[in-house]
Formats: sequence, structure tokens, C-alpha cells
Amino acid sequence: MTVEAFPAPLRRVRRVARHIGRTLPPVLGLTKAALVRHPVWHAGDAHGGGTGVVVTPGFGGADASMAVLRQWLELRGYSPTGAGLGINVGCTEELVDRLEQRAAEHAERTGGPVLLVGHSRGGMLARMVAVRRPDLVRGLAMLGSPVLDPLDAGGLVPVVLPAIVRLSGFGVPGLLDGDCLAGPCGEAATEGLTAPLPVPAVAIYSRDDGVVGWRSCQDPEAEWVEVGSSHAGMGTDPAVYAALAARLAAWARSHPSS
Repeated sequence: MTVEAFPAPLRRVRRVARHIGRTLPPVLGLTKAALVRHPVWHAGDAHGGGTGVVVTPGFGGADASMAVLRQWLELRGYSPTGAGLGINVGCTEELVDRLEQRAAEHAERTGGPVLLVGHSRGGMLARMVAVRRPDLVRGLAMLGSPVLDPLDAGGLVPVVLPAIVRLSGFGVPGLLDGDCLAGPCGEAATEGLTAPLPVPAVAIYSRDDGVVGWRSCQDPEAEWVEVGSSHAGMGTDPAVYAALAARLAAWARSHPSS
């Protein structure tokens, strides 16, 4: 009996259950052990050369959610730092300003342009920084980032996003408001997501993402790499790390830190 043969409500329940089953293990930290056992975790010769990397979490995430990736980068000889945005739920324009400042500070600290790695909305914010300040960026990696349609999202996002906008309307500071979606801030974000990329970039996406639409992640200005990960699982998926390893190393070598 195929899945299509089940009644629509049951199919929805099955999809939700599958999504939860794929999302909870990485969220609970249960997938790190398999990553650490994988050959991609063991760098051999370090390739980072001290190159700075700014790692930006996805929507609703904090820097702690990307700690495993930063640990791996450090093992490979990079100098990683979090984005320092707190919880990634604020106004897009304000977050881009803060991420740009973080990139500038880390570039000065590490002696040259930095690499930007962002998950989901974090990748979109990083893209906007790369467009605005290519002098600060030597390469951009976007992990499950729906740059072609930021609202192409499923899971809990369609429920959480309107709630956040309503709270902002009630005066709760530091949240995403309606202007960020449809006003001048939204228009500026669209411009930053559609502008030509002046730096090398890779867009890593999954047809089994479960949260964002994979086609919306196929930035025409970036190289495309497909993996089999869930959205939350990209932070510990060995295939994602393998895709990052070669590209980050090449970008670091092409513009060595002084």
C-alpha cells in the first residue's frame, strides 16, 4: 500500500512524524557521535591557515547551535567565530548590519577577508553581507538557505513566523516585524538576495530538507551541491562537511591571510 493511498489527514500526520523523527536527533545532539567517527572529521593536515570564518545560525538559532561546525573548522586550522546575533529572529536589515560588523572585526583580527558560512536564514544574511562588502569576504557557503524565496518554508515556520510578527506588533522589541517581510526592509533584503555575487559561493541543499523548499536554495550565482540531510541535520551531516572541506580550503588558499 503506497503512502498516496492513505487519507490526506493521515498522510499529513505521517509527514509530520517523519519530519520530527529526522529533526529531533540533531537538535538533541545525537548525531555528533557519528560525525566524529566519520573520516571527514579528521583533518590530517590542517588547511585553514588561520583564515577567519564567521558561522551564522538559522532562523531562531543561536551560536551554540553551530558549535560542532566551529569545532571542526578549528581542528582544520581555521579561526572560526559565531555571528554574535543572539537569537536569529530580529529584523533582517539590523541583523545584516550586525553581521557585517562582526565580519569586519574578525577580518581585522585574523589579518584578511573571512569566509562566511550560514545555515538557513543565516546563509541569506551572509549573502547580503557578501554583496554589500565583498572586500571582507573570500567565500560564502549557504546551507539550506532559500534565497530565491525566503518564505518557502514548512515545518513549524508557518506557525512561528506569524506569531513573532504579532508579538512585534504588540511592542516586543528585537523581533521580526511586518515591515521586514513586505516593507522597505523586505525590499532591501530581496535586493541583497538577488544581486550578483562578487565572491565564490556554494549553495548546499537537500530534497529531503523537510523545512525549506530545496529549489529555493538553488542560488543561480552559486555552485550547487545536493546532500540527503534534513534541515536541522545539516549541522552534523558528513556530506555537508565534505562539501565544505574542499571549497573552504580552496578559498583560503586563493587569498592567504597576511
